Amino acid sequence: MKLKRLVVGVAAAVTLALTMSACAGTRGGDTSTAEPGANKGALVGVAMPTKTSTRWIHDGDAVKAGLEKLGYKVDLEYADDDIPTQVQQISNMLTKGAKVLIVASVDGTALSSQLDQAASKGVKVIAYDRLINGNKNVDFYTTFDNYKVGVQQATSLLEGLGVLDKTGKDTGTAGPFNIELFAGSPDDNNATFFFNGAMDTLKPYLDKGVVKVGSGQTGFTQVATQGWQADVAKKRMQDLVASTYSNGQKVDGVLSPYDGLSIGIISALTGAGYATDKLPIITGQDAEIPSVKSIIAGQQYSTIYKDTRKLAGEAVKMADDVLNGKTPEVNDTKSYDNKTKVVPTFLFEPVVVTKDNYKEAVLDTGYYTADQLK
Repeated sequence: MKLKRLVVGVAAAVTLALTMSACAGTRGGDTSTAEPGANKGALVGVAMPTKTSTRWIHDGDAVKAGLEKLGYKVDLEYADDDIPTQVQQISNMLTKGAKVLIVASVDGTALSSQLDQAASKGVKVIAYDRLINGNKNVDFYTTFDNYKVGVQQATSLLEGLGVLDKTGKDTGTAGPFNIELFAGSPDDNNATFFFNGAMDTLKPYLDKGVVKVGSGQTGFTQVATQGWQADVAKKRMQDLVASTYSNGQKVDGVLSPYDGLSIGIISALTGAGYATDKLPIITGQDAEIPSVKSIIAGQQYSTIYKDTRKLAGEAVKMADDVLNGKTPEVNDTKSYDNKTKVVPTFLFEPVVVTKDNYKEAVLDTGYYTADQLK
C-alpha cells in the first residue's frame, strides 16, 4: 500500500510539473496556443511598403483602426520602398514585443532573418497582399486573386480595342492592333501573377496576329518596372514611342498593371503628341483617385478595383484569431507557394472598373465620395 501511494504521488507531481511547464510556455509568447483574452492589449506590428501610393496609406490606416478598435496597440511603419528600412522596422517591432506581424513587403525575399526571429519568439506572421518568399515562417496570407487581376486587365484591354465585346465574346475583329506591355516590380511576387494572367489571356490573340507587340518586348524581365515607379514607366514609354513608333504607326493599347504606371504612361504619350481624347486603351489597377478621374475624363480606359477595406478587415481578423488561440479562416490552400511552403490564404475577388460602372463600383460602395472624384 505504501508503494502504491508513492507511485500515485510521483505521478501527480509529474502531471503538475508538466501542467506548470505548459502554462509557462504559453506565457512565453506562443500565440498559437493563447487563451482567449490572454493577449488583450497586445502590440501588433504593421509594416507597409510606401506612402508614395495612396492605396498603401489607406491600407495602413484601416488595419491600424481595426486593431485599435479591438483594443490592441499598433506600431504602424512605412518603409519608403527601402528594403533596409523595412528590415530595421520589423526588427524594432519584435524588440518592442509585438505578438503578431502584418507585413506588406518591399521585397518578398529580404525578410528571412526577421521571420526566423519572429518564429523563435512565437510571433505569427501575416503576409499582407504581397507574398513573402523563401521562408517557412509565413503563417498566413491575405490578398486578392492576383492571377485573375491579370486576366481582367488583359480582357479589358481587348474589350477596349474591340476584339472582345462587353460580355467577353470574340467579335471577329482582324486587327492588327499595336500594343505594348508593362509589368510590375520584379521584387514583388504579385507582379508575376498579374503578368502571367494577362499573357495567358492575350496569347491566343498574339498567336493569331490580332494584336502584336510593336517593340517585340514580351518577356517579364524586358517589361518589368522596378519599384513600381511612374517615372520609370514614363521613361520607357517615351523610349518605345521614339524607337518603335516614329514612322507614323500608333500605339493602340498599353497593358499597364498599376494606376501609378498608367499615369506616367499617359504623360509620356501626351508629351509625344497623342491627343488626350485619342489615347490608346490603357489599363491599370488599384482604382486610385487620379486614375478614376482619368477614366471619367475618357483617358485611362480601365482599372482593377480591389476593396482594400475588406483586405484590411481580414488581416485584423486573422491577427485577432491568432491572439485568441484560434486558427484563422482561409479559402485557398493550393495557389501561393513561397518556395518553402504553400501559405494558407484568404482571397478576395477583384472588380474591373471602366467609365460605364465606376459609380456603382467605387461610389455606391462608399469607397470614395463624389467630391473626391470631382
